[in-house]
Amino acid sequence: MTTTMHAEIGAAVIDEVEVSAYRIPTDLPESDGTLEWGATTLVVVELQAGDQWGIGLGYADASTACLIRNKLADVVRGSNPLEIPAVGCRLGHAVRNLGRPGVAAMAVSIVDIALWDLKARLVGLSLVDLLGAARSEVPIYGSGGFTSYTDEQLCGQLAG
Repeated sequence: MTTTMHAEIGAAVIDEVEVSAYRIPTDLPESDGTLEWGATTLVVVELQAGDQWGIGLGYADASTACLIRNKLADVVRGSNPLEIPAVGCRLGHAVRNLGRPGVAAMAVSIVDIALWDLKARLVGLSLVDLLGAARSEVPIYGSGGFTSYTDEQLCGQLAG
């Protein structure tokens, strides 16, 4: 990378913060033995700096999207996406009086994921190369095994 490119990347500023929440119905009622649900909510944050976009997402209540939109978007907007620890401190400070666990923690985490994705794109690396890998491969993971499924449904799901 040239010095000019370093200067351009270092001068990057987050211009846009887009927040969405999507309610995704499940094909059947799902349960883990303590709770049953028929839909999952996915909260998505998209950050733009220059011509690059970073995306962060997490399973959370739609209120998490409201918190990001109403409280955290202004904290992030105008920030240098390469200075993630500094932005993280400001995000933590912004939710200090809201209680840091729960919805506030989910909101900060989703924004943090988007920041790291944006940084990786700005410096031209994959996220794993930016963060570093502990191993060269990872076993496949699939969630499921819901207690509300019949034995036949569970066998089919887990066999897949």
